[in-house]
Amino acid sequence: MLGNASGKHKGHHHARTSSVPSRNLTSFADEYRKLAINCLKVLRVEMQLETIFHMPEMTSREYLDDQDAEERDDFIISLTAQITRRDEEMTPFVAGVKRNYIFGGICSIAANAFMKALADMKSINLFGVQQICRNSIALEQALAAIPSIDSETVQQRLDRVRTYYELLNMPFEALLAFITEHENLFTATEYTNLLKVQVPGMEIPADAQDRLSEILSHR
Repeated sequence: MLGNASGKHKGHHHARTSSVPSRNLTSFADEYRKLAINCLKVLRVEMQLETIFHMPEMTSREYLDDQDAEERDDFIISLTAQITRRDEEMTPFVAGVKRNYIFGGICSIAANAFMKALADMKSINLFGVQQICRNSIALEQALAAIPSIDSETVQQRLDRVRTYYELLNMPFEALLAFITEHENLFTATEYTNLLKVQVPGMEIPADAQDRLSEILSHR
């Protein structure tokens, strides 16, 4: 009787095991492919958040240096170091086109942050303009060093940042002449912010905003 009971137990155990559905290799491949895609998305968002975290530091300092600093700001040094380190870590394991996706959102976020930062500045001088341009060049170099990234697009976006800040070096009348010829290069708000920030040595007439509005009304 004990032998029969043992045989019944073995048979029952075998039946339970055979009822578990087996998974084929295709389903496993699909699952890991989805996981890989999600990992890429997370890495892209992480790098975007790194950029969002670092760039606001730009508005926490005054760009009124009394001499050329000849060095990038700390937040740019930190951000570019993160970009370089992450790319070096990923290179052996992540294909170039996928690294392009991961780092591809940084430039537009940073460029927008550069542009919007002027609205939060009370004043800036010539050395401050040079410092911001130096920061943008450092970021451009860090991104362009990633082999798969679209360096031409990076350059165009950050060239636009440098062009914008260099307008602060122009006398008011020269600035209006530039806006007349390039009224669509920047938005009305971006042009207006150029007149709101205080630039030592740049005299802004009382009717400056009205004259700017007149130029932009012809868009």
